[in-house]
Amino acid sequence: MTEDSVIFTPEKSKKIALARLDLLNQWKEFRRKSDNKLQADYDFVNLHNTSNSHLFEILGKISRGTLHRWKNTLNGTEDYTKLIPQYKYAKVNEYRTILTDEEIKIFMGLLLHPNRLCIGKAIALTKYKLQQQGQSYIPADITFRKYANWFKKNNYDKWVLARDGEKALSDKVEPYIKRDASLLEVGDILVADGHVLNFNVINPFTGKPTRATLVGFLDWKSTALVGYEIMLEENTQCIASALRNSIINLDMIPKIVYQDNGRAFRAKYFTDDKGFSELGFNGLYSKLGIETVFARPYNARAKVIERFFKEFQEGFEKLLPSYVGSSIDNKPAYLMRNEKLHTQLHNKFVPTLDETIKMIDMWLNFKNSQPCPNAPSKTIAEVLGERKKQNVDIDLLNDLMLATEVKTIQRNGIRFLNCDYFDERLYGFKNKVLIKYNLFDLTSIKVYTTKGEYLCTAQRVTETHPMAKLLGTVTDFEDYKQKIVKQRKLHKKTINAVKTYLSNDETKFLETKMIEENSNPVRTEFKVRSKGVQKIFKNNSEKYEYLIKTNPDDKWITDFKQTKEYKLLYEADCEQRAKT
Repeated sequence: MTEDSVIFTPEKSKKIALARLDLLNQWKEFRRKSDNKLQADYDFVNLHNTSNSHLFEILGKISRGTLHRWKNTLNGTEDYTKLIPQYKYAKVNEYRTILTDEEIKIFMGLLLHPNRLCIGKAIALTKYKLQQQGQSYIPADITFRKYANWFKKNNYDKWVLARDGEKALSDKVEPYIKRDASLLEVGDILVADGHVLNFNVINPFTGKPTRATLVGFLDWKSTALVGYEIMLEENTQCIASALRNSIINLDMIPKIVYQDNGRAFRAKYFTDDKGFSELGFNGLYSKLGIETVFARPYNARAKVIERFFKEFQEGFEKLLPSYVGSSIDNKPAYLMRNEKLHTQLHNKFVPTLDETIKMIDMWLNFKNSQPCPNAPSKTIAEVLGERKKQNVDIDLLNDLMLATEVKTIQRNGIRFLNCDYFDERLYGFKNKVLIKYNLFDLTSIKVYTTKGEYLCTAQRVTETHPMAKLLGTVTDFEDYKQKIVKQRKLHKKTINAVKTYLSNDETKFLETKMIEENSNPVRTEFKVRSKGVQKIFKNNSEKYEYLIKTNPDDKWITDFKQTKEYKLLYEADCEQRAKT
């Protein structure tokens, strides 16, 4: 016998059958004490129908014929199941309705449509279609509605899949695996994800309100947010900074990072890339000895950090004046149209990024003082405090977090992130190299050969003032002079190197050419104006050059030589020339 073939017997029917059996036994005993069986039957029936007994409440009024029919049904046995009311009951997963198969097909085809029609609209369209087909008798609305309600309750998986899709089926119907976090230790697993803040902050670049992104790393055991970073968008730098903060705050390197499946989290900076593996360079997680697990796309229930962000929204974000809501449906009243009162009363305070971080830290202190879900007898902070610290070397951590890319040396060095990085040791090379850079300090990059041999540390090249001598500051002019000196030094280096490959005639030609190019060097002195006309200087450098030529014993020169400006302009230049 299959499960579908089992006849369903309601409890109420069983109760009625047992009551009938009890009444028959009482009737049998009542007749035994009487000589006139016929009169006894009538008396018993009358006593039952006028009583307030428990059996009467179940069975109601009966007749003498009913008693004899029940007696014959038993046929001398005590099997109460023979007395179960002989109604026609549906089987398991079966619903008895007057609706025909065709009516059900039309109705459910509309009701299970992915556009999710309401039951009332599906009923109206079904009745209209049946009328168009010429059907004379059309069932009442309540008949359709009862069938729809039964179908939803007994076929909820089909209902959700048809109307809402596979993700809804996974989120609402399919059973989930309940994980026992008590088996973990603090630092075993960090769960990472990004969260677009539901309140505005001040954009540090524009000064205008905007929604930033928080990337956080949550310890699964303690449920504490051990590290985070806030930036205008979720990118590699933001994630790396959050991970670094997590490791420093924990003072330990986690064993596993369970993270989002987004592009930024899967960047080659974090994961092992084949090109780099072949050259001996691995991703960040590999270098730190961290195993990585990526969550299934659109599977929020698998990440415990999603529950943290919901609590973060309810307990923190909604308390801020700049709260804007997570969607159009739940935005605050002051953002609604024609809400003049709320707009007038609204506090227009919008925090900066620094203020936001301070407020989040205060809320996290409160959050960590609450009971830990995975250890109810302790607070989150107490569970977090039980971790085994590793005394992580921050300098070593920073070095390990250096990102790596393959670049080709160009004329101005290495082009990276729309900036040029140059060192004299890169001059004359045109081949590919590996660069390692710190996302938290992009003033310089480390350069290696493709075999991993260190070459140099290239500095970011700054742009020069177009008219440093005439319109720039002292610093602008000094920067220009130093770059000219370096340029000539490299030029001379090439000339000297080529001499070994060329004949004497060719060498003399190059030397002559070099002299001609240098015959009009950058002038650091300025034309002296005629005597009798008051001299007006643009800066101290111009005044110094003038007095050195016209009045070298002037007291002003002595005083100027004691200033930082003089040392920057002339002593640094002398040191540079001495080296060359």
